[in-house]
Amino acid sequence: MSAVSQPGPVAMRALRESDLNAVMAIEVRGYPYPWTRGIFLDCLRAGYPGLAMERDGLLIGYGVLSLAADEAHVLNICIDPLVQSRGLGRELLRALVRLAADRGAQRVFLEVRPSNTPALALYHSEGFNEIGRRPRYYPAAQGREDALVMAIELVDGELETMPPL
Repeated sequence: MSAVSQPGPVAMRALRESDLNAVMAIEVRGYPYPWTRGIFLDCLRAGYPGLAMERDGLLIGYGVLSLAADEAHVLNICIDPLVQSRGLGRELLRALVRLAADRGAQRVFLEVRPSNTPALALYHSEGFNEIGRRPRYYPAAQGREDALVMAIELVDGELETMPPL
């Protein structure tokens, strides 16, 4: 009998163009209306910071930020559906928020579908608050779905006060 191997720890690094094949495989598994390869390429070539989350040498998640002045915007965040519900999304979100703070952001924004209750719960639990709604923002099976706009203020020391994983 062989022992069941436990997965190794996750590692974060900068997202690269060479990751895009793996990113697209996860993106199409993770979203009914995925970003295109061209959108990711445009973001990387424009210098938007992105993070790749790896385990055992395999990409399992990624996130992309835009930064302007003292604000950051989470443009895309995804954990491979094959490994979701294990705290990896929380870890990746925290890494993106830390990256934004390290680059001088004082607040971080994101949009989320109201129907994405797991993501909403995660964002609320990490201190994001709903600040608005973008009507008909997302494509949906029955036309369009609104987006909830959420934000978190990054005051001094706030990153250290987030609840433990």
